[in-house]
Amino acid sequence: MGVLYDYFAAASDEEAASVIDRVGGPGSQATIVPPAEPKRGIFGRKRQPPARTTGTDPTLAVFDTVSVKNIDPVVQLGTLEELLTGRSFDDVMDNPRSGHAVADRDGGERLVLTLTEALSAALASASDQALEQVAVPWSETEEFWNAADPADLAGFLKDLASLARRSEASGQRLYCWVCV
Repeated sequence: MGVLYDYFAAASDEEAASVIDRVGGPGSQATIVPPAEPKRGIFGRKRQPPARTTGTDPTLAVFDTVSVKNIDPVVQLGTLEELLTGRSFDDVMDNPRSGHAVADRDGGERLVLTLTEALSAALASASDQALEQVAVPWSETEEFWNAADPADLAGFLKDLASLARRSEASGQRLYCWVCV
């Protein structure tokens, strides 16, 4: 089992943060229903509420999402941004929107993080050929432990670039929902 990452587009940080309690990420309408407050039983003792359960809320919007395992939005996409834009990794990390948490739960086991506008713009403007080319050096970075297939990474990059183009066209920003 790995860490789940759902990259998605939202109109604002607040809207993006609203997906933190969705079971299955921003592309789902399933939510965590918090346990009820303990109530006093017939003998005056507090009864423990049931464990967390899930429910489905059909009124929740389903977000445009690209799901992947084990490609994190901070270090690995920071390295990608470095390769796509030519900016140094330190400059990428200094950007206040690079991996900024807009929501977190359970001590960081679930997070919603921001992606930078520079990465989103670079992805949106990149051709499929350019993404295939950058996937090769990206796959060779130490963050992939020499175990990444450039063709698989290129497929992910093409999906992420399509999401970036759609988000740009609708005036939205990119985010990542993380679940450990």
